[in-house]
Amino acid sequence: MQLIGSFLSPFVRRVAVTMKLYGLPFEHHPYATDRDGADIGRFNPLGRVPALVLDDGEVIVDSGMIIDHLDDVVGPERALTPRAGADRQHVNRIVALATGVSDKYVAAYYERTKRPASHVWKPWLGHLEDQVHRGLQALDGMVQGPWFVGAALSQADVSTIVAVQAMRHDMPHLAPQGQFRALDGLVRAAAPVDAFASTLPGQ
Repeated sequence: MQLIGSFLSPFVRRVAVTMKLYGLPFEHHPYATDRDGADIGRFNPLGRVPALVLDDGEVIVDSGMIIDHLDDVVGPERALTPRAGADRQHVNRIVALATGVSDKYVAAYYERTKRPASHVWKPWLGHLEDQVHRGLQALDGMVQGPWFVGAALSQADVSTIVAVQAMRHDMPHLAPQGQFRALDGLVRAAAPVDAFASTLPGQ
């Protein structure tokens, strides 16, 4: 399989981490949306990442759809998202919040870095960053320890950890160490895990 997109994207990276945790090999093409639009467009007409090219040539886009497919590939016993019931709803609520935080962080990043300084809309930027802060605060209060749902790593952890690490890579003021103690613990717990260590932003 081929994974399209840079690990700077928390959406690409949550797919990569999931694939590595599942032991599914892939070829990585670290295309970035701001410089490789034509290359990405061959896989997704919207020019968005991630995209996953399957062995038969079919392409799946959107990190949620890709991960749902990967969960089916490995089966319910290994899937990082429970397949049914209250446990699935609980994990998916956290994932929705984590990916929402990622959306707002990316929007804030673009507002800060892609516009001329004279055109940055500071009230809108402040609104986006406030949304990120409130989302992280909510996530911080949901960790049961050592992972979100206790002893087992889940997709809730993957999606949240990659969001925090993406922010700390290029907008560290959004998630400073020490402000969200439980999230700091998640990042520390993930540090020795190869799926996280080998896909850090910028690699």
